[in-house]
Amino acid sequence: MGNSEDTYTHGHHASVVGQHARRTAAKDAAYLLPRLAPGMRLLDVGCGPGTITVGLAEAVAPAEAIGIDVVDAVLDDAREHARTAGVGNVRFERASVYELPYADASFDVAHANQVLQHLTRPVDALREVSRVLRPGGLVAVRDADYATMTAWPRFDAIDRWLGLYHRVAERNGADCDAGRRVQSWLRDAGLVDIELLPTVELYADPASTANWGNSWAERVVHSSLAEQAVSYGLATARELEAIADGWRAWARADGALFMFVHVAALARRQA
Repeated sequence: MGNSEDTYTHGHHASVVGQHARRTAAKDAAYLLPRLAPGMRLLDVGCGPGTITVGLAEAVAPAEAIGIDVVDAVLDDAREHARTAGVGNVRFERASVYELPYADASFDVAHANQVLQHLTRPVDALREVSRVLRPGGLVAVRDADYATMTAWPRFDAIDRWLGLYHRVAERNGADCDAGRRVQSWLRDAGLVDIELLPTVELYADPASTANWGNSWAERVVHSSLAEQAVSYGLATARELEAIADGWRAWARADGALFMFVHVAALARRQA
């Protein structure tokens, strides 16, 4: 994430961090792994609970991987995950992507998963990331595009959730339809050799739809999204409860399916 000037729409309620902890390098950074090699020093921006970072660290060992975030609690979770996984070439530090505490040209690779969509100044962040990359160094970013989110069966509550999420993110100065903007942000930051690698996230089996639906039901009433929606006057607590009930009903529906697009991109700092 960025720093105190950014308002993180999701926040760090247990329902959010728990969902983020399901992410892995093998799944969520699959587009990047083939480009990594032992000896590459790697920076993971907005590392959260570190489950992706640890997988990336294994790919570049024995070189160092560093994960950064701005919340001490999730950094503690990341350190514990690395310890449990037995991965010793990774460390986690509190830092802002707008002011990285690292020397120019000190990394070979920088990675950010689902980060740009939450920043008020994504291009400035990418310029700062570029600064700490060696000439020709690799940037890997991946963001969802919320406008592509589709549920079946259709539930009015989920449609209302999606509209509300867009309004809260916009109020926070962020763009949750970031996937479509990744290419232009990278270009505006001066990065070159941009390669786009879109994928579709799909939840269609009972286990995955139950997890996704019940997670959002929890998040829409208990996370920072709920607090922000109410404080901004965009929804009432009763309206949020109704949206949560809709998510739970969708998760129980026969043939439930949810899908959306991620846009991943690889780019390089100019040599």
